[in-house]
Amino acid sequence: MALSRVCWAGAALWGSARPPGPYVARRLQFVRSGLAWGAPRSSKLHLSPKADVKSLISYVVTKTKVISGKYHRFLGRHFPRFYVLYTIFMKGLRWHMTEMCTKMQRGTHPAIHDILALRECFSNHPLGLRQLHALQMRALSRAMLLTPYLPSVLLRHRLKTHTTVIHQLDKALAKLGISQLTAQEVKSACYLRGLNSTHVAEERCRTWLGEWLQISCSLKEAELSLLLHNTVLLSVNYVGTRR
Repeated sequence: MALSRVCWAGAALWGSARPPGPYVARRLQFVRSGLAWGAPRSSKLHLSPKADVKSLISYVVTKTKVISGKYHRFLGRHFPRFYVLYTIFMKGLRWHMTEMCTKMQRGTHPAIHDILALRECFSNHPLGLRQLHALQMRALSRAMLLTPYLPSVLLRHRLKTHTTVIHQLDKALAKLGISQLTAQEVKSACYLRGLNSTHVAEERCRTWLGEWLQISCSLKEAELSLLLHNTVLLSVNYVGTRR
């Protein structure tokens, strides 16, 4: 079955360096079982409410503005020459993020290149995995089908581990090819990554999963916060999921 090859290929990616630990093995088994069963019976357990999604998008924009503002003032005072070059790049990046999030709030589905253009913002301050606020981690946990009711330090560790496992599975799935998955496996793969695929046509699911893999396979380990946020960025306005 196509799925078994994905799981074995995913395990092989940890390869000669070291075998996957117990957590990874359990997660691979969970994914294998989940895809075999198909999409969950109820979408009520899926994404956080729209209010949470809107708050999360607004938080991303606000957090970027606040932290960037403080950093700009620091550079301007202590490193004026470097600040000139820095602002040329970062102001354009911050404008791009604000523009994309504004379009999303109006119902636009972002393009792959628009999301990847923001990778710098998610590799460090202000939106790297180590800098995420507790409220944001809880919202992202709900979107990833994980309980949000844990201390911040455990939420952060689990989100990082969960996202790393999905990233490795994405690489294995990209090698295998989406065309090798059955309709049920495709819907479940989308569901695991944040798309409420219950009422989305199979071809739409395959298209969405292809977009997800393009983004995921382009990211480095230090940029996995973008993959985590992609659960919201790529799915909230996708055709067939809006209510």
